[in-house]
Amino acid sequence: MARLADYFVVVGYDLDNRVEGEGQGRILQRFPEKDWEDSPFPQGIELFCQPSGWQLVPERQPASFFVAVLTDINSERHYCACFTFWEGLDSPQLKKVDAGDADEADEEPAVVQHSKLFAPKSLVVVSRLDYTEAFRNCLGLIYTVHVDGLSTPLETVIGNLLTCVIPVAGGSQIDESPVCSLDKVPQSPACDWLLACLQPGPEERENSLRTITLGAGDRQVIQTPINDALPVSGSSVAQLFRQLGIVNVLYLFCAALTEHKILFLSSSYQRLTDACRGLLAIMFPLKYSFTYVPILPGKLLEVLSTPTPFIIGVNSFFRSETQELLDVIIADLDGGTVTIPECVHISLLPEPLLQQTQTALSMVLDPELEFSDQAFPPQSMNPSALKIQDKEIRAVFLWLFARLFQGYRWCLHIIRIHPEPVIRFHKAAFLGQRSLTEDDFLMKVLDGMAFAGFVSERGPPYRATDLFDDLVANHVERIRQEEACPHKVMNHVKELAEQLFKNENPYPAVAMHKVQRPSETSQSTDQSRTPFPVLDDVAVQLFIDHAVAKLKSSPPVVKAELKSMVPSGPPLGDIVDRNGNVMANSARRLEVVRNCITYIFDNKMLEAKKLMPAVLRALKGRTARVCLTQELNQHVLQNRAVLDDQQFDYIVRMMNCTLQDCSHMDEHGIAATLLPLVTAFCRKLGAGITQFAYSCVQEHMVWTTMQFWEAMFYSDVQNHIKALYMETDDGNQVSNSQDQQDGSSNRREISALELAAEQNRLWPTLSKEMQMERVQKEESTVFSQAIHYANRMSYLLLPLDTSKNRLLRSSGLGDVESVSNSYVTNSIAGSMAESYDTESGFEDAESSDVANSVVRFINRFVDKVCNESGVTNEHLKALHTMIPDIVQMHIETLDAVHRESKRLPPIQKPKLLRPTLLPGEELVMDGMRVHLIPDGRDEATGQMGGPPLLPAEGAIFLTTYRLIFKGTPSDALVGEQIVTRSFPIASLTKEKRISVTLTMDQFVQEGLQLRSCTFQLMKIAFDEEVASDLAESFRKHLHKLRFPQHVQGTFAFTVGQSGKLVLEPKTKDKNQSLKTLSKNLVKNAKRTISRQYVGRKKEVPATWENRSNFQSELDEDEISVSEEVDQSALTLSSTIRSSDRQTMSNVVERACCRDYQRLGLGTLSNSLTRSKNEPFRISTANRMYTVCRSYPGLLIIPQNIPDSTIHRICRCYRQNRFPVVCWRHSRTKAVLLRSAGLHAKGVVSFFKSPNAPTTVPSQADSTSLEQEKYLQAIISSMPSYSESTGRNTLSGFTSTHMNTSESSDKLRQPKIGDLMKQVLGNKEDVPGTFSRGGKWGSIRGSGRLSAYNPDIGTRLAGKESPQPNGGPNDPLFLRQQKAYLYIIGDKAQLKGGKQDSFQQWEVIPIEVCDVRQVKNSFKKLMKACVPSSQTTEPNMSFLRLLEDSEWMTLLHRVLQVSVLVVELLDTGSSVMVSLEDGWDVTTQVVSLVQLLSDPYYRTFDGFRLLVEKEWLSFGHRFSHRGAQTLGSQSSGFTPVFLQFLDCVHQIHLQFPMEFEFSQYYLKFLAYHYMSNRFRTFLLDSDYDRIELGVLYEEKSDRRNPQVCKSVWDYIDRLNKKAPVFYNYMYSPEDEEVLRPYTFISNLKVWDFYLEETLSDGPPYDWELRSRQESLAEETAEKADTGAPKSQRHIVWPCYDNLSKVMPDAITKLLQDLQNLEAELGQTSEKWKDTWDKIKTTQRTETKLESKPSFSSSLLMSSNLSHQRRSQGVCLQDSRVGSSIKLGLDCEASATSTPVAGRPSTSTLYSQFQSTESENRSFEGILYKRGALLKPWKPRWFVLDKTKHELRYYDSRQDKDCKGVIELSDVESVTVGTPTMGAPKNVEEKAFFDLKTSKRMYNLCAQESSNAQLWMDSIQSSLSDA
Repeated sequence: MARLADYFVVVGYDLDNRVEGEGQGRILQRFPEKDWEDSPFPQGIELFCQPSGWQLVPERQPASFFVAVLTDINSERHYCACFTFWEGLDSPQLKKVDAGDADEADEEPAVVQHSKLFAPKSLVVVSRLDYTEAFRNCLGLIYTVHVDGLSTPLETVIGNLLTCVIPVAGGSQIDESPVCSLDKVPQSPACDWLLACLQPGPEERENSLRTITLGAGDRQVIQTPINDALPVSGSSVAQLFRQLGIVNVLYLFCAALTEHKILFLSSSYQRLTDACRGLLAIMFPLKYSFTYVPILPGKLLEVLSTPTPFIIGVNSFFRSETQELLDVIIADLDGGTVTIPECVHISLLPEPLLQQTQTALSMVLDPELEFSDQAFPPQSMNPSALKIQDKEIRAVFLWLFARLFQGYRWCLHIIRIHPEPVIRFHKAAFLGQRSLTEDDFLMKVLDGMAFAGFVSERGPPYRATDLFDDLVANHVERIRQEEACPHKVMNHVKELAEQLFKNENPYPAVAMHKVQRPSETSQSTDQSRTPFPVLDDVAVQLFIDHAVAKLKSSPPVVKAELKSMVPSGPPLGDIVDRNGNVMANSARRLEVVRNCITYIFDNKMLEAKKLMPAVLRALKGRTARVCLTQELNQHVLQNRAVLDDQQFDYIVRMMNCTLQDCSHMDEHGIAATLLPLVTAFCRKLGAGITQFAYSCVQEHMVWTTMQFWEAMFYSDVQNHIKALYMETDDGNQVSNSQDQQDGSSNRREISALELAAEQNRLWPTLSKEMQMERVQKEESTVFSQAIHYANRMSYLLLPLDTSKNRLLRSSGLGDVESVSNSYVTNSIAGSMAESYDTESGFEDAESSDVANSVVRFINRFVDKVCNESGVTNEHLKALHTMIPDIVQMHIETLDAVHRESKRLPPIQKPKLLRPTLLPGEELVMDGMRVHLIPDGRDEATGQMGGPPLLPAEGAIFLTTYRLIFKGTPSDALVGEQIVTRSFPIASLTKEKRISVTLTMDQFVQEGLQLRSCTFQLMKIAFDEEVASDLAESFRKHLHKLRFPQHVQGTFAFTVGQSGKLVLEPKTKDKNQSLKTLSKNLVKNAKRTISRQYVGRKKEVPATWENRSNFQSELDEDEISVSEEVDQSALTLSSTIRSSDRQTMSNVVERACCRDYQRLGLGTLSNSLTRSKNEPFRISTANRMYTVCRSYPGLLIIPQNIPDSTIHRICRCYRQNRFPVVCWRHSRTKAVLLRSAGLHAKGVVSFFKSPNAPTTVPSQADSTSLEQEKYLQAIISSMPSYSESTGRNTLSGFTSTHMNTSESSDKLRQPKIGDLMKQVLGNKEDVPGTFSRGGKWGSIRGSGRLSAYNPDIGTRLAGKESPQPNGGPNDPLFLRQQKAYLYIIGDKAQLKGGKQDSFQQWEVIPIEVCDVRQVKNSFKKLMKACVPSSQTTEPNMSFLRLLEDSEWMTLLHRVLQVSVLVVELLDTGSSVMVSLEDGWDVTTQVVSLVQLLSDPYYRTFDGFRLLVEKEWLSFGHRFSHRGAQTLGSQSSGFTPVFLQFLDCVHQIHLQFPMEFEFSQYYLKFLAYHYMSNRFRTFLLDSDYDRIELGVLYEEKSDRRNPQVCKSVWDYIDRLNKKAPVFYNYMYSPEDEEVLRPYTFISNLKVWDFYLEETLSDGPPYDWELRSRQESLAEETAEKADTGAPKSQRHIVWPCYDNLSKVMPDAITKLLQDLQNLEAELGQTSEKWKDTWDKIKTTQRTETKLESKPSFSSSLLMSSNLSHQRRSQGVCLQDSRVGSSIKLGLDCEASATSTPVAGRPSTSTLYSQFQSTESENRSFEGILYKRGALLKPWKPRWFVLDKTKHELRYYDSRQDKDCKGVIELSDVESVTVGTPTMGAPKNVEEKAFFDLKTSKRMYNLCAQESSNAQLWMDSIQSSLSDA
């Protein structure tokens, strides 16, 4: 029984005491005055009566009622029902108030000065019961009595209220006496009749029905809930959902369960209370245990900034003050919104639960939704009444919790039964069995306080049960079956709702409320109202005393609790299996595990070794791991299993592999089952020394996790305690149960909880002694287990070798996720990630520190578990003294074990394989044993099919040239394959330390990740035998080799010298003449330049980074030109001495000159006289590199520009790189010029409008004029300039000079205007065109839509309005005249310039890609193509990363500009490319333009010449961009040249027949551009090369002929031997200009970036291939020759070199030819000669045979608009003879569709030119039997006596011979017999056999006579021979 009300309080406005102008409330009276012992009076009630503050108001407010909740120090909740009404103040009181306000009146003129003011007064009932309606009625009644002046004294009513006693829940007894016991009260007339009313009638004597009256003619029924464990919610839950909606309430629900802060806002106090009550109701069976204040007074708002979670309600009046709360979820009940701050992440329910819960809730709240689309919806689909709906919603949440917590009782550990049950929950097992370890929500709920309370409340096995216990135990099966069907769920929910409703309203029919309300008149009349009287406390106290006395005298009411054993429900295992979340291992895998273990214990080690890799793979699955532990258990006898070394090694490896995938929680209990095994398996090391498995499996995180040890300890304690009670039960009972168990298999073993329930039931019946005995037994059981675990923990935490452990740890191995983060010591750092700080400062500590830290860890564990399981203090002290001894003892045994284990013979590791080295390549560091770990590429790991080649075990070798890994795969299935991965050291871009856990050994190894720009990645882990200092010295050597001090330290220079690492900066020059040459050059340069800055150190080439600092550069590079130079520049021979003439002739030999002469750009005759009619001349102004250091010595400039001008012009350009001609169009004579961008100061003066007032000094002015003159000279040199007729502007005119092939391509070719627009970009900018924003200065559109890019074809022509984006609106853009010269310049640099309307040049501003962009893009490209680790994130996929790298976009930009320039040149305008410093993008564009425009550059010689001229001579900074030396290390690798090669590759793909070289040639160049094997791509300019003496070296060094210094010589040499670089589809059209598609969609990723050959490393060093092949042949010869050799060969995509294993047909045939020639002893001719011979015969034959069809095919091809010309090569290679059909050269390949009826009969047998009749001695049809199992087929046989052979064809018309039988091989011709499958209806005699030395041919003629003829003819041919 409980009091309905504990206290009654009257609170009023405090007129005497106002703080800071705010009114206060004060308690006027409270009853009883003295606190009850069981519930003290709560403090601060006056604050809660007026939460918004106490204020006086000018008008009377209506009375209000709400319930506030206060929580006391014992976390008991007190419900304060506040009834507030307003009383008028009389004049003396008012005066008081005014006096108080007077001092404030100055500041607040608005103080209310009304004639009448009203003050609030509150009547408060404080109770521990939550009966809102009853309190509302009682307080209303008191108010009514006061207002209406009823006869009943107020004291009586209040006395009755305070003495009213009701049962807490539906008690079992029937209370005979009236509840409100008023019989002892002194009788007064007022309550005589009350007693009569209070005699309970029979129907009221039901359990939970209580009728109360307060003696004022009122009567109300209080229905107490049947079970008070279930919350009472009224309709508050339904209200909450109506106010906020389903999703919002679910957010709040999850937030409350995961301990977030929740704040409700509403303007109604009662609604705040209801909302909070509703939220708590749906959390059942969890109870909220944090701050809970449904109504928070305004004065206490600072509570909201508390760090702990809370649920608080605040009036909307204070909304503004809640705005700055950053981590509080705010639910606005009035507005229906829930605001979640950004920093708060709410974990939601796991799917599919969330979805199912939402569906169920919407069916409850909005049942019409389901039928809203039906044509005939059901008639009545209204939602239930609010009260019913409320219970239905709660039922949904009950159903949800039953699903969340199903099976929780199977994860309870009972660790003590007596005197009180102590229960712990095994979280990891619960999550593991539910497969929810990853689920954030459930993890947080199980870690929360609410769940801890849930376990302690519901854990005990013997207690009263409620609805939830029943649901989670008995309805799991039903819930599981119905969860997918919403209607069945709804039926279940309705059943639960009914039970909940019944619990709250046991007698819904009974409604006997009779409560008086104040009459209308009393509410309306204001004046007559008297203040609430001061009550007589004596009278009230009397009532209370009487009631207390009566209670004492009456016998105590004992409600017998119905305790029972709590059912556990079905075990978890069954639940999960049907989810299928458990990783199912096939039976086959488990079989493999079992077999392997059997082999190990049967000592069949070879078998076990074979199975091992498969077992280790299978152990990734959970069931296989469980299977392993079960199998191992069977081999343990009496806790011990002694193994030999190899068995021990295998078992440990399996254990490690099993533990490796265990998380630190060990949710599947794998580590728990292995724990007893690691202390069982052991091996004998020596006399009396045994090593146990635990010393080898320590490196796992699980051993360092406190929760794991606790869970293990508790489960063991539970088992022992269970055993304890199973024994104490008398023997026959036990045996009886066992018999039953044997008899009926479905009888299961009694669980620990059931046992505990039984013991709890019996406990009261036991004697004191028995009870004590049991408590002691349990306590000592726990104590002994604690000792056992102290030992176990020291086994697994103390390392075998403390020094090793410390070393591992110093490399920073990880943080432990443990409850005890404060304590993570090094001894426990197993294999963990990231480093951590330790208090013990482990790095320098001695091994004793390891011991200390382990002792501390075990002590903490012991403290925790012993305190929880009630171990006595004496025992605890004993444990603490014991633990250090245990640890010390263990350390001593370990020392001995460690000593002995070192003496074991090392495990046999694979032999280290030696790599083959190049000539001149030397080892710097010999092989170090490492493991090559798989990276993010799938191919080698077996995920794309085939066995995994990686991880592999082998060695890493560091040579002067490469880094090489060579080894064999760890997987035994592919153990005989050799894995090689290597890359040149010069290409190393990033080196990073990593720590790796190897699958096999479990040790964490230090490793390195090395990334190379040849698209290789090596992740290596050093073997434990490699000392860390060795690994360190490896890194240092690697760095030294990667970044030598000087370029002379690179491999290309040191090759063939001694492999010393320290390179002296000055090496003695081998070649004296070179030295004198460079000396002479330098001398001359010194004479010419007044300031001496020839020394390397002073030259600072402008980099992109310091471009802004132009002035300082100018100062440094400003050359004071003396008059003498000007003189000498005019005549060359006068100043050149004999030694310099040699230099000069060398310069003339350079590539540039050869090309200039080919292009007719000026000649250099012996007398150096120039023909004056040439427009250009070769200038020698730069012969000493004084004008521009990065330009070649000879330059092409206009004929009439003197050298002296050049010295002046060059200063306007960055790096002095002034415009020079580099190519001339053979037809239009337009020229292509290149230069750097202008210096900042030169721009404005360059484009200065002539009439602008000039303030520039005259020198600059003259320079600007000279520049104009220079450009004018170039323009006037063009033939089109002289014939200039006013054509329309650039963008409008079409190409008039298009030849046939060009006009055929008109459909796909854009007009230049469109190209222009793409390059400049315009408003409808295509992604990937140049400019991102609007265009700068439009060049007008072409008037018709472009087929090239439909987005851009808007008409710009004719718009003469000013440019909207502020581009120059100049006559230049409007004049109807084509420009003769277009300058392609950098947009950023050309801003602010003006152009003249009469100048003949135009500037095309483009956005150029910065070098830094290229660098970053390349980095991202490498990561995309060669990821370092595997990832499943969708935004980390290859294509996404490729897109992010923007590499394709950069290619698109460069190609786009190049195509534009090609078009401009083709239409007769010259173009000057003037971008950045003129050595990166400029070089790319200029080279591509020449390649596209001039077919010569698409040959071997031409391409070489192009690269030598544009890239090498014109000073692309190879060393700087390649970061080849220590100095350029910081600038990073920027592959500008690689980008160019990629562009060439894209063009090659689109025009495969236009290039003489193959794709392999481009890859070869790309690889060696980065490899530093050759000197070709080393230095930054010709100047540097001369200075080092490498420019004019003899072709190769005499002493070391096999070392090639130039990549070109090497290619030539290789090209003579084999056709690897040749493109067989080469079949160029004359003067073909290529116009590739440049959109990103047309570009392909270069396979150079993606392919890998693991068999023998990158295929670009040919000497290695030949050496490896010869080695392979030797080993093959040594091998056993008796076995038959299979012809089959498996080709692996990432292992084999495809071009080698599967060569293309032509290469194969050429090889076969060479082999045949070698066999026949002929001198084999070069492959090229053979090829050319075949080509010419093919060409003559095709010309002879079908001329007319070719012309038609040409016509056909010229009309193919989008057709790329490609070539069909059809090859047949039969076993005996072969013929080649090749479509060769332009006629044959003009179209890709073969022309019908064109026979081509060239055969290899071309030397016989005899007539056909001689060739065909006898012919006819014979049936020939095919090879084994093949059918008979008719063939046309020809007997040829001349060639002495028998040929056969498919048919008579067939020109291609199917096979040849050499008559010289024929041994006999005999009559044959018909065999299977022979032709039907043929006589027997028609068969005959032809026996040759190789095989037997079965032939058959159509008739016997015919057969005889054939036999005779063949016989005669044989005899003739």
